[in-house]
Order: sequence, then C-alpha cells, then structure tokens
Amino acid sequence: MLTYFLFLYFCLGVPLMTEDNFKPPSLSSKYRETNIGWVSSLNDFCQTPLPKILTALSNFIPDASYQQVEAWEKSLSILQKECISLIKLFDKSKDFSILIEYEIPRESRRPDVVILGYGVALVLELKGHSNPNQAFIDQAFAYGRDLQFYHGECEGKEVIALLVMVGGNFSCFEKDGVIISPIKDIHLLFLEKFQIEKGALFNIDNFLSTDSYRPLPTLIRAARALFKHEPLPTIKRASAATDPAIEAISLIAREAATKKTRHLILLNGVPGAGKTLVGLRAVHAGYLDDLAIPRSDGKKTIPAVFLSGNGPLVEVLQHTLRSLGGGKTFVRGVKDYIKTYSKSNSIPPEHLLVSDEAQRAWDSEQVTAKHKGPNRPINKSEPELFIEFAERIPEWCVFVGLIGSGQEIHVGEEGGIIQWRKAIEGCRDPSNWTIHASDMMLNDFLESKLSLKSNSTLNLDTEIRYHLTPKVHEYVKSVLHVENVENSKSIAKELSSSGFRFMITRNLDAAKSYISRRYEDSPEARYGILASSKDKSLVDYGVDNSFQTTKRLKVGPWYNDPQDSPFSCRQLQTVVTEFSSQGLELDFALIAWGTDFVYEKTGSWTNEKSRGTRGHVRNPFQLRLNVYRVLMTRGRDGAVIFLPKLPYLDTTYDYFLNCGMQELD
Repeated sequence: MLTYFLFLYFCLGVPLMTEDNFKPPSLSSKYRETNIGWVSSLNDFCQTPLPKILTALSNFIPDASYQQVEAWEKSLSILQKECISLIKLFDKSKDFSILIEYEIPRESRRPDVVILGYGVALVLELKGHSNPNQAFIDQAFAYGRDLQFYHGECEGKEVIALLVMVGGNFSCFEKDGVIISPIKDIHLLFLEKFQIEKGALFNIDNFLSTDSYRPLPTLIRAARALFKHEPLPTIKRASAATDPAIEAISLIAREAATKKTRHLILLNGVPGAGKTLVGLRAVHAGYLDDLAIPRSDGKKTIPAVFLSGNGPLVEVLQHTLRSLGGGKTFVRGVKDYIKTYSKSNSIPPEHLLVSDEAQRAWDSEQVTAKHKGPNRPINKSEPELFIEFAERIPEWCVFVGLIGSGQEIHVGEEGGIIQWRKAIEGCRDPSNWTIHASDMMLNDFLESKLSLKSNSTLNLDTEIRYHLTPKVHEYVKSVLHVENVENSKSIAKELSSSGFRFMITRNLDAAKSYISRRYEDSPEARYGILASSKDKSLVDYGVDNSFQTTKRLKVGPWYNDPQDSPFSCRQLQTVVTEFSSQGLELDFALIAWGTDFVYEKTGSWTNEKSRGTRGHVRNPFQLRLNVYRVLMTRGRDGAVIFLPKLPYLDTTYDYFLNCGMQELD
C-alpha cells in the first residue's frame, strides 16, 4: 500500500491527501495550517497508519525528495514501535504530544521530532547514519538550547536533546550536552527520561503558538523588524542587558526637547553586547516624531539617523532595508554625511544622531586626507565636525556615540575618546552641552570643565550576541593577550558546555563540511569565510583574501542572499576581511588564520610577516591584534579556525590546542 502511495505522489503528481479528506488527529482547528507536519497525542501517533502520517508530512513539505520520504518511512516505522513499547511500560505517556517536522516560528529550521511529557521535552534529531559526527551533535544541541531558552512554554521545564542514529548499533552515550543513541530500544531511554514527572503536561496549544517563541534576533533581522515597526522578539537576558540603556537615552532626549539643551551620550560595551542594536532602536523610537522642531527652510524633518563609518555595515543594512523603502533614510555613511554638511551651513533634518563605533572616529589628519575637493573640511576631526553640525539643529539635539573596545583597525582611528572631549570644549557653546556616560568613559573628561553625568546603564558589559554564552569576549582576550593558558582552557570548557565552540583544523574542506552539515536544515543561517587583509599566504591554500578580490565583493548580497546565490556567504567561496565583517555577525565563522599574526615559541605574538600598512600607524601590532579580536568574535554559535599546513603556523596551532580549542577531525 505504501509503495502505491509513493508511486502516485512521485510519478503521477497525484496529491496523497487533501485538506478535505485528512486532518491530523487531535490537532486544534486553528493549527491545521500552522508550522508543523504532524502533531497528535502519542497514542494517536501509534494508532495511525504510517501512510497517513507520510501523507501529512509530504503535504506540509511538498518539495520533499524521494530520499526524504524514504527516510521518514524507515525512521518513523521504528519510532512507532518504540512508542508502543513505551506506552505499555508507562501508560501515562499515551497522553504525551508528539510533533514531527515542527518548524520553529520565524525560522526555517525543523527538529525532526519533539515529544512533550510531564515537564520534560525530548527533541530528537534523526540521522540515517551509523555513527555521529560533530556537526550532527552540534545541530541537535542547538535545537535543545533554543527551545529551552527561547520558547516560553519550555521555561522552567527540562529540554533534552537527542541525536538518534537510525543505522547505529552502539551503547547510548552523552557528548557535548547531547544524548547519542541508536533508535533500537530507544523506548527504554524515553522511559528513563519521562517516568520522573517534573511538572504539568505541556499545553500543546501554548506550545504551537507563534508568540511563545522569542529568539534573540540577528542584527540584520532586528533592523528589518524595526523598520517595519514590528515588535522585536526578545528574551529576558537581552532585555535586561539593553532596555535600561534605551530608557536612559529616551529620558535624555525628552529632557533635551523640554529644556532646549544639547547632550552627548557615550554608550560603551564589550563586543556582542548589543550596542548597534541599541542605536538602531533609539533611531526608530516613535516618540521622536512628536519632539521634532520644523525647519525654517520647509524641508521635511527626519527625527533621527544612524551613522556609521563602517562602509560594509551601512551597505548591508541599506541592502536589507531597500525593499522596505528606507535603506538610505535612516542609515547613512559618515563620510557622505560629513561631505553633505561641510559644504555649507545647511541644517541637518534630525534631532537625534547615533554614530556607530564612535571611538574609531577619524582624526583631523585622516579627515583631510580622505575628503577630496574644494569644499573638503580641513584641520577638523570627525567629532569636531559632528558637534559643529549638531549645533546647527534648532533648539535641541542628542548625539549618541557607540563605543567599542579594541575595535580600531583602520589608519586614523587611534585618536580615541579624547577627541570627543576636545570637540565639545572647542565648540561654539560648551556650556549648553552635557556629557552622559559610565564612569569608565568619563575618566577622559575629568580634567575638563564640562557638565558630566555618570550613568552606569550606559555600560553594556553583558554579551548577548552569543545566545546564552557570556564569556566569548573574555576567552578571546585571554588567548590574544596570552594571559593564562589554564584560564583559557577553563573558559573554553565552559563555552563548549553552553554550545559555543572554538574549533581548529589544518584541513579547509573539513571545516567547510562541518559547517555545511551543521546548518543543512537551517536555510536562513549565515556562515562564511573570514580572513585578515594583511596575510599574504592564505591565497595559496584556497582562501583568496587578495586586495582586488575582496575589493570587488558585494557585501550586501554576501550577508543577505540565499544559499543558491553565487554571492551568498553560504557558498563558502568568497572571503570577507576585517573591514567587511566588523560590526556585523554570522551564525558561524570560518576563520582562515594567516601568517600576519603568529604565536611564537617565546610565548608571545608577532606580526612581522604582516603586509605593509599604508599611511601613518602608531601601533601596527595593536591593529593586528584588534583585527583578530574582530574576526574571532563574529560567530553567534562559534567558529572553526583553519590554519594552513605551514611549519610557521605549527606553534600557533599547538597554542590553540593548549588554550582548549577543539580539534576538528
């Protein structure tokens, strides 16, 4: 009978079932067209003929391949028998809910099977192989982690990730937070996990509600949602880390509008703490519309603008928002903005200006060198120019500078925070300005006579980019500053237990294979190759980081295009350097480590083989260190570092192993 069904479906194109003649058992009417292939009680699953279940799955995923349907048939036929055995041993389990091909809301990922019991959820990833590999393990872990921490119905309950090898024949074991088991006799594992009741039975209606799942959004998704005025999905940890800063900026803006004053806000934070997200949220705050003052020239007033000297970040955000009609309205490049308002005394249409990576603002020498033409600004730094423009804005303004640490990677970016103090001191009316920042930032202003207000909420010290792993920045700092190998190893172990992995390999194809397999069921996941711009050896090992090649790269499509696009990062062919990755993020990074920053037997790093840096650089070694800090902190789930088989890199490879990085087979 099953063969007949498959023949009709694949050879004749005849629908196996229609909405009129089939409804999944026990499925509420409001979920009949929801994001799931099959949902029912465990008892109904066991009693339903397999062809009906396959029909439902095939209707839900109409482009499923013949191999996929065969895999369903093989694994689900065994799973039915195992669940029947479970019910015989534990009668209460017949009321459990089982979900097959459950599509996680707002994403395209689908764990194969989820079984919901009394306060316990089992998330099964089924593989038709005999033995597991690291990619499969990490894929299963991510499903368990995301449901545990981002799904409201799972809060306070236990979520267990299982990797089930359908063709396996081995004893069950646990690795990296995932239970790995053959499918044979898996009902005994189910019994072990389910028979100890840890709460009420899951409410299936609540579980399937799209509002119940609130993942931490990527920067690009967040920008898209903000511009469409959609509520941002959030989790408690992300809100706790960033909402106080948003509230502080809002209060300062309202005060400025009421008292007709001017304010400089310096918001600092560690990499991955959400500084850019805070800036984007501040720019799109609805209350600003009511506070704007009409301009005398009659030009339309725009409440706020997000400025960045990071060209690739601007390009990616504009590419993301272009279909919504606002790419260049709310996100603009610093250089273009300065060019526009340095030509004349024209008045900016905004009241709130946000400058990303403000600590990297160009000094006067770099501004003079980079702005060509008769109207170019001379002998003024970017901070001086911004404050000058801000003072033209009628009645009130707020300038928000987002400050990162150790992010200076360009020539002319080494002036630091002190430039902002000098800009306020030298402006037309310093007495009308108030500087708001954390105590850390205000240290550079203590010798001035400016009005200072300390605010601890303007220091973002919690990493939220990396899901629920708070020590990525600390680990990278420990490795790059050679602080303590044992401490690095301890942090690496903690990161790994949370699902964030730093792995290393000398085989580029192995790295690509791992990443492709790990995200094979996540079409929206972003992963790609990163490399330093100053290395001169990688091109001989399959990583083309040459200047001309990376110059031609279209970063908007690289970050945004689907996998089948030749421009997509998911192709794992084209390379972005630090200049095209700073301020942006990927789900996973493949870092090609070059010979421009190498760990020596003496116990320190060297940049002696770095390609020359044009222009005046005060500390080329520090810039190299900053570059690799940027590269190592781009991945939300982790990174695999590829080191070519060069004897010169052997010591670096050994050092990474000693620091607790995991060797990728």
